[in-house]
Amino acid sequence: MKKVSLLLIAMFIFFGFKAFNTFKFRNINSVEISTIIKDSLLNVRALEIIENTNVLVFLTSNGNMGVVPIEENGTSNKNIAYPIKVKSDSISPNFRALAGSSKHGYGLSIGSPALLFKLDIGKDTVVYRENHPKTFYDSMDFWNNQEGIAIGDPTNDCMSIIITRDGGETWHKLPCDSLPKVNEGEAAFAASDTNIAIVGNHTWVATGGKSSRILYSPDKGKTWKVYNTPIVQGLETTGMYSIDFYDELNGFAIGGDYTKPEDNAANKIKTIDGGKTWELVAQNKNPGYRSCVQYIPNRGGKELVAVGFKGIDYSNDSGNSWKHLNDEGFYTIRFLNDSIAYAAGAGSISKLTFRE
Repeated sequence: MKKVSLLLIAMFIFFGFKAFNTFKFRNINSVEISTIIKDSLLNVRALEIIENTNVLVFLTSNGNMGVVPIEENGTSNKNIAYPIKVKSDSISPNFRALAGSSKHGYGLSIGSPALLFKLDIGKDTVVYRENHPKTFYDSMDFWNNQEGIAIGDPTNDCMSIIITRDGGETWHKLPCDSLPKVNEGEAAFAASDTNIAIVGNHTWVATGGKSSRILYSPDKGKTWKVYNTPIVQGLETTGMYSIDFYDELNGFAIGGDYTKPEDNAANKIKTIDGGKTWELVAQNKNPGYRSCVQYIPNRGGKELVAVGFKGIDYSNDSGNSWKHLNDEGFYTIRFLNDSIAYAAGAGSISKLTFRE
């Protein structure tokens, strides 16, 4: 028995070491930016690459939708459909959130009334509506084809969370007695549609403002816990603006204060225990305020990119140190693969190609 155990350990060490060596360290040194759409009236914070379709979809602050077919190598098809006006009676929705299943896309507007649309070009349907002076939804995502979540600022003494269990046809708001109570001045930011991170059944929600914490659910929104963070907070404009998780344990959040974008103290945090505890990284080092952070896919949780209106930054050591790649500003970014991403902001949507 002992010999068998020793043999298994030896095999594990050998094959584990071999697998480790197949991961090639790299160092991105530049980013090539190719503008796909340029429009002075364009303002985009809701951007998604529809899984398994190679279609880029975005929603704008003036109620328009764009659809951009892209090839496997990331080349954008010339048959760009933009702008498509989302039908909303007499209201022009200001979209900040976009998500969907493999069957339908859904867009959510900020302000009151909050309008959640099932997107079907020319036949858009409002599937959820909320009227309240404090209504302000920030972000949404789906766990699978049937279950999705959207989060917003508190209208009572908890964050606003709505959930669908039927593919987006109906949405229901969770009662405050099933959610952690908010602290004074705690809310969220509709800056890049990345306040929510999902890995499997696990869900993390980043709050911000005078109190910036993590709401965590291990079971697709059925139960919730809350964890504190050391990120800068205390003002309405401070805290986490974006969060992403590479797997169930490793996560990263970024933010700061958009009114003081050069400040780089206590604006970047990471976790290695699933969000229970967080540590400050790259203290007093750039980047300063950024509105969106994303792990680069298939890079072992080592590589991240952060964007904001002050430029694009890259890390290859899990966020401990950062390199500034470009000054061009964007609000949000999504990756097609480990070298190509799409970013959107004020006035443009672009393809980003990262090079060593």
